Amino acid sequence: MVGKSPTLHEVADRAGVSIATVSRVARGFGQVSPATRSKVQEVIEDLNYRPSHFGRALVKRRHGALGLVFPGLRGPYYSEVIHGFEVQSVAAKMSLMILGTELLGGADDQVLGMADRTDGLAIMGGAVDDDLVHRLARRHIPIVTLARHQLDDIPNVRVDNYSNTVTLTRHLIVEHGYRTLQFIGNIVGAPDATDRWAGFQQAHRDAGLRPPDQPYFFGYEQTAGVIAANEILDSPPWPQAIVCGNDELAFGALSAAATRGVRVPDDLAITGWDDIPFARIATPPLTTVHQPARDLGAETARLLLGTIKGLAGPPHELVLPTELVIRASCGCAAIPNRHHGTAPTAADP
Repeated sequence: MVGKSPTLHEVADRAGVSIATVSRVARGFGQVSPATRSKVQEVIEDLNYRPSHFGRALVKRRHGALGLVFPGLRGPYYSEVIHGFEVQSVAAKMSLMILGTELLGGADDQVLGMADRTDGLAIMGGAVDDDLVHRLARRHIPIVTLARHQLDDIPNVRVDNYSNTVTLTRHLIVEHGYRTLQFIGNIVGAPDATDRWAGFQQAHRDAGLRPPDQPYFFGYEQTAGVIAANEILDSPPWPQAIVCGNDELAFGALSAAATRGVRVPDDLAITGWDDIPFARIATPPLTTVHQPARDLGAETARLLLGTIKGLAGPPHELVLPTELVIRASCGCAAIPNRHHGTAPTAADP
């Protein structure tokens, strides 16, 4: 027989606080000291408490809404992922709540509050700590993670960031004969970028070359690409090629090179990652790796909807393929959309 659900008063008594404090902690809103918040959250999890006025909706998971938690919302990559997710949400007649955690104080509380107002959450890698994902799972919140490696048995969707970064870097080393390459992109707390950096390093080892000790740690905006490229160009000798962690960084690097009269690819090859629409009309057109960002969002939504309905089956990980797109910025002839290889769909790097 199912036991009686704990009440707000029982949680308050166990934690030694007022019911107002419990309410603020449970809903993720209001000012509570970190020590008190931690104590109340521990009791909430121990008792598996849910705010009472959401009781019926939480039991049936019928809020009619899905939650999407991102580390940030800037740039074309995020918009493509959101679009893919939104199309599936609308088809399922579900509304969509989006939370960006970048520079947001109390992000954990905001995510917990969103969990109580949606039927399930999709959480992008790097948006919150693994501990919070585990806490949500223990509370039986339907969760799907994306753009990261799978965490325990929580369903996950990602793209293969490793294989075609190896292919891209190998193309620069073997087909063009470049021996000095640099990688731009912050890999701290960024699972996608970590895999790309690992692929960059592996291609060097495969060719018997020593890779750089570390990447140039810059964010993923175009302005960061300008700053990073200028830093590299201010410290001769220049590398023969720069592998950027995304296309926006590459656009910044191209801009910096043009401003300084550095010819791409004659003086310096530059490549990107993502294959956003502007990549093909850059000057020169950008060699990059295409990732199916819209499909990433769509498949995540499908898996989350299936998880909510109990139709998803055993927890699993879906890995979407990527594809190297060779254009002129690496030194190849300016043949638009020349594709080279497709990464496997299931095997991990």
